[in-house]
Amino acid sequence: MPPRPPPRGGRGGPPPRGTAPPRGAPPPGAGRGQSSTAAAPPGQVMLAEHVQTIGVRKTGYGREGRPFEVFTNHFAAKITDKIIIHYDVIHPSEKTLPARLNFEIIEALQTKCYPQVFTPRAVYDGRKNMFASQIISFPSGHETQHEFDVFLDGIPEDPSAADAPKSYKVRLTKVATINPEVLHRFLSGQQSHDNSVLTAITALNVVVRMEPSLKYPFNVRSFFTNRETKDIGQGMVLWRGYFQSVRPAVGRMLINIDISTGVMYKSGSLIDLCLDFFGKPGNPAILAPSRGLPERERQRLSRFLVGVRVVTRVAQAQGQQRPGGRQANPRVIKRLSNQSAKDLRFSLRDGTTQSVADYFRITYRRELRYPDLLCVEVGSGALLPLEVCEVLPGQIMRKQVPPDKTSSVLEFATKKPEARLESIVNGLKVLEYDQSEYLRSFGLTVDTNGPVKIKGRILPAPTMLYGQGSRQQNVNPRNGEWNMIDKKLYRPASINRWIVIIFERQQRFSQNAADDMINGLRNATAAVGITGFQSQPRVSWENPQADVIGTLRRHGMEMRNTAGGLPDIYIIVLPDGAADLYQQIKHFSDIQVGVATQCLKSNKCFRAKPQYYANVCLKINVKLGGVNTVPDAKAIPFLADRQNPAIIIGADVIHPSPGVENKPSFTSMVANIDPMFSRYVAISKVQKSRQEIIDHAQEMVAHCLRMHINYKIETGIEQKAAFPRRIIVFRDGVSEGQFKQVIDGEIPKIKAACAALNLPVTPKLTVVVVGKRHHVRFFPMQGQGDRSGNCPAGLVVDSEVASPAEFDFYLQSHAGLLGTSRPAHYNVLYDENGFTPDSMQQLAFTLCHVYARSTRSVSIPAPVYYADIVCARAKNHFDPSLNVDLSETDLTPTDPGQKSSAKTLSHYQKNFKPLAQTAQRRMYFA
Repeated sequence: MPPRPPPRGGRGGPPPRGTAPPRGAPPPGAGRGQSSTAAAPPGQVMLAEHVQTIGVRKTGYGREGRPFEVFTNHFAAKITDKIIIHYDVIHPSEKTLPARLNFEIIEALQTKCYPQVFTPRAVYDGRKNMFASQIISFPSGHETQHEFDVFLDGIPEDPSAADAPKSYKVRLTKVATINPEVLHRFLSGQQSHDNSVLTAITALNVVVRMEPSLKYPFNVRSFFTNRETKDIGQGMVLWRGYFQSVRPAVGRMLINIDISTGVMYKSGSLIDLCLDFFGKPGNPAILAPSRGLPERERQRLSRFLVGVRVVTRVAQAQGQQRPGGRQANPRVIKRLSNQSAKDLRFSLRDGTTQSVADYFRITYRRELRYPDLLCVEVGSGALLPLEVCEVLPGQIMRKQVPPDKTSSVLEFATKKPEARLESIVNGLKVLEYDQSEYLRSFGLTVDTNGPVKIKGRILPAPTMLYGQGSRQQNVNPRNGEWNMIDKKLYRPASINRWIVIIFERQQRFSQNAADDMINGLRNATAAVGITGFQSQPRVSWENPQADVIGTLRRHGMEMRNTAGGLPDIYIIVLPDGAADLYQQIKHFSDIQVGVATQCLKSNKCFRAKPQYYANVCLKINVKLGGVNTVPDAKAIPFLADRQNPAIIIGADVIHPSPGVENKPSFTSMVANIDPMFSRYVAISKVQKSRQEIIDHAQEMVAHCLRMHINYKIETGIEQKAAFPRRIIVFRDGVSEGQFKQVIDGEIPKIKAACAALNLPVTPKLTVVVVGKRHHVRFFPMQGQGDRSGNCPAGLVVDSEVASPAEFDFYLQSHAGLLGTSRPAHYNVLYDENGFTPDSMQQLAFTLCHVYARSTRSVSIPAPVYYADIVCARAKNHFDPSLNVDLSETDLTPTDPGQKSSAKTLSHYQKNFKPLAQTAQRRMYFA
């Protein structure tokens, strides 16, 4: 047995009464779409009055827009009429086991230990649920419960022998009988979305995923094969995979199939994996502490290796394999040592100590080739030299991909629509639905003749308005695009003083380059109507390694002393790879001082074309309080109703990267303050890690309402119109399983915020979830796509593949660029404003056109997009010296030799600084 290391030492207030959200249906007169007593057309159902839903019930379908047929990555499925038996699965006296091992245990249970009991075989979800197509006859004769002893290689001749292999206890308990009739009723609009429907859908998903889960590496609803791979370096290899999910649709069940990408650890020698991580293959010496391996790099490698399963060459050499050729006892890496194999010592039973290198030499008669290299500690506590470890293939890396590898992942994952659909259809050969014994035994069939063809609509784009002096003030976007040639911004900003600071060596960014950049900005700002940039700015080259915040503050004070005021904006030129520099600048500008900054990358602005500076002007204008463009309210009744002023709020939560511990989650809200829905303010908070519900929703909504009301009063809008009568919240980042949590946990807080402000009129509330993390795709008919091969911007689908019971729709609001466009999925959870499908769809589409950074419609409404950005920038609220990074774990006592720096939530909340007063009124996040 390899040596073990020595032991280590040492909310918002309650909601007002009577404001509880409705259950399953909107309040009287709310959320009523275009209901009808006539029979529903194909692809539509009429919902029975008694049906209850989680969100707002579906009462109609949209009609606006021109018809547009598309293919979708769904395949028709015929569901079984056979009763399904649900069993609960537990492992008594066992810790929670990895899903991979759970599947091995259940497979051994059914095929090696008790095959006569499990005929036909049941299906299992890897955790707690098993489903059988008939009642299992337990050996004990007991009808509802039995406990099995399971051996991974089959029951040995003498299970009680001292040298018998380990057994796992599995207890099955019958918990329910599922009648598929509830699914048929749900699909036809006659059944509520209750637990019986949810369990039936879960069972069908487990059926289709059972076989791939036994054969391939898997991750929740996707599995991956090595038929198509790409080595992207740093110890990572991409594998092509397939996603599959059985989903209820209008009138029928469908299987949603998509291609996916898995990031795997590179298999083979652990030393080679470590060297590949550092990008220095063939040079094992860099892994030796005595050769100067930096501590920070050792920590980075240690975090990367945590969770990797390895087998030892020692075991292989001694023939330690289980029957069937399976490797004996894979070990899971817990951490990387901070000493080499020859220096790392442990205590023997006789009180003496021995190095790891000596242990392997004496015990295994193996002289290490690289005794100067580090060791890994595995889950059992054993210490293993790097050179004796082999990394098993097919291990999914569940950590965030480094930023410099994101482009490689996107390149591998991106496929044009036609190629993606072809790949999906070809994937049916891998899925082999018609060959699956599990699908046959449960009576589930899939139509593999081709993807489903459905009907959608292309919504008309809103007219966008520009400012006086434009050759064309009214612009009609075509396929989500328009240009700013000869156009003035709707409300251009102006400045009095500005500074240019260059954090790049003057040899790389010379005076001529600076003059060229300044002239480019002058020409671009003049063209769109921004004034003040014709004045001569102060220009200074500064050392990026010096005190950046002190440098910015010094220049600001010098300008105040000599020019009578602080600069209105800093134009800052940054070198490549300056993320830490950028964070310091934003902490200074947004948190400490509240002055606008615009950062430019030196390689981007060097000899840049006018289009580059035109795009920069869009950001500068809104940061200085201007407005770029607004939608024509005449075409949008909701926006044009000045008798019922509205505030639109975007809300989001961002969590630490996968596998990262000791870091908080950040929340954000963004709200319009103007009546044209183009100028926004933001607020962000820090809360408990990985909690999706927004703790401070009441405080944040109240802040948004105050900013909205004060701005309108200060800008001369009459008192009555300053107070919103309608609140529409677009909530990002919520999965379908969390809808009820939002209804119960956030809506009462929003209403409490309104009550606490004593508004003259209680605003009516609508809450819509905007989903992006799904696998629904739409593909145009031959010759009907845009230049990228995607469906045109404005495609909306609210039938056929949408929910049969709830108010939802898919909207592809943007023009395609690379790959296959992903539509956003909108679910209306709560509605007191009486939106019809057409009015909600048109509102969402219009808000996708007011994103200030571009002259294109974007994939989600601008307030949601802004909320995403504000969340991502929340780390700037901390002093840069705290080094807050959601992609890295704080050091904890589990890292030997390191002092704990784990930070509590209270620590982060205490150090989370609010926006500077002047920044609160600016779109600093643009």
